[in-house]
Amino acid sequence: MMIKAIVYNLNRGVKLLNSIDDNQYSDNSIAPYNSSIGGHIRHILDIFDCIFDGLETGEVNLAARKRNELAEQKTAFGLNYIQQIIEKLNDLKNIDLDQIIAVKDNLGLGEIVQNYTLGSALIQAHSHAIHHFASLGYLIHQLGINLPDNDFGYNPTTPKAQELNA
Repeated sequence: MMIKAIVYNLNRGVKLLNSIDDNQYSDNSIAPYNSSIGGHIRHILDIFDCIFDGLETGEVNLAARKRNELAEQKTAFGLNYIQQIIEKLNDLKNIDLDQIIAVKDNLGLGEIVQNYTLGSALIQAHSHAIHHFASLGYLIHQLGINLPDNDFGYNPTTPKAQELNA
C-alpha cells in the first residue's frame, strides 16, 4: 500500500512533466528563491535515490545527493529519473520495510546518524515530495501552467478549504 501511494504521487510529477517544455521546466525566474520545476523534481528524486543507494549496505546518506544538472534542466531527463525511481520502488515488493537502516543527514549543525526503518525513510521521502509539489504549485501558477490535478501538492491529511467551510 505504501509503495502504491508513493508511486501514485510521483506519477503526478510525470503528468506535470509531460505537459511542459524544457523552458518551463528549467525556468528559475520566480522570486523569492529562483528555483525551477526541474530543480524541485531533481531534489525530490535525489532523496529517494539516496535511499536506494544505501540499501545494500544499510547506510543511507541523504547529504550525498547526485544533483544531476541535466535532470533539472531537461524534461526528458527528469521523466527518465522519475521512471527509474518508480521502477526501484516497484522492485521493493518483496523487501522487508521494517529492516533497520542507518540514515545520515546534515540538519544544519553537522552530520548526524539515526536509525530508521526502510519504511519510515520512504514515508519521509514521500512527505518531502508532497511538500516540494506544494512549492511547485506556486511556481506552476506563476508560470501560467495548469496543475496536473487538484490534489497536486496536498498532503492527504490536510483539510481542503471546501472541507473547512462545510
